Amino acid sequence: MIDLGKKNLLGVNINAIDYEAAVGQFVDSAKQSRRLTVTALAVHGVMTGALDSEHRHRLNSLDLVVPDGMPVKWCVNLLHKAGLEDRVYGPNLMLKVCEAAANEGLPLYFFGTQSETLEKLIGNLKAKFPNILIAGCEPSQFRKLNEAENAEMVQRIKASGAKITFVGLGCPRQEIWAYELGDQLNMPVFAVGAAFPFHAGTLPQAPAWMQNNGLEWLFRLMSEPRRLWRRYLYLNPAYLTLVGLQFLKLRTVDPTSTKEPTEKHRFG
Repeated sequence: MIDLGKKNLLGVNINAIDYEAAVGQFVDSAKQSRRLTVTALAVHGVMTGALDSEHRHRLNSLDLVVPDGMPVKWCVNLLHKAGLEDRVYGPNLMLKVCEAAANEGLPLYFFGTQSETLEKLIGNLKAKFPNILIAGCEPSQFRKLNEAENAEMVQRIKASGAKITFVGLGCPRQEIWAYELGDQLNMPVFAVGAAFPFHAGTLPQAPAWMQNNGLEWLFRLMSEPRRLWRRYLYLNPAYLTLVGLQFLKLRTVDPTSTKEPTEKHRFG
């Protein structure tokens, strides 16, 4: 079990942690009805914080930010000699948390994506983990909610009896959701990215060899070029440049140099 705490990567605090320690935090927090806001960041997620001080504040306010992408793991090792042997891939962490929750009798709530994807996701999870307890699920409305709607959404999740909530709204909306609602829910809230459609079988995952060599971004770019080309062709070179500057000690961003957001987004 490895948990070396948070490490500064371009001003974003990344937890140098492994799967076992991360799952342990989920189970402990769920049993104690204690807040645990979690996300898994690849390069794109890190860069959303590196380039925006308000969003960096949100990310650095989350309790657990795991190194989802191989390039993130490599750079945490390079900059901080963390010695991590593996990344903590969000979709895999989600399955490990589901397995632990099934074994511990902890009910789960799934928020986000579309109804059809949620139905397939939950069907597949029930087949994989027969003892899994589903407290409820709710698709995204793909818009901002007003204050009353937001309060009703929180109440629905709490009233379901859930002990862990998974949120699939896409980056950075899901991290904003976790930041804004974590204190109200008093349970682990995990922003899981593309894990919902991956495990529903509606979005293909990169082959293992591409994942292990840090090429998952290329697979996703080839799968959705019109939507993702700007993200990867701009952010990947920018990420490497900024990491190089931090490694050479020519530019290091203080994780506390953030701006607290003044506006509530209330994504639903």
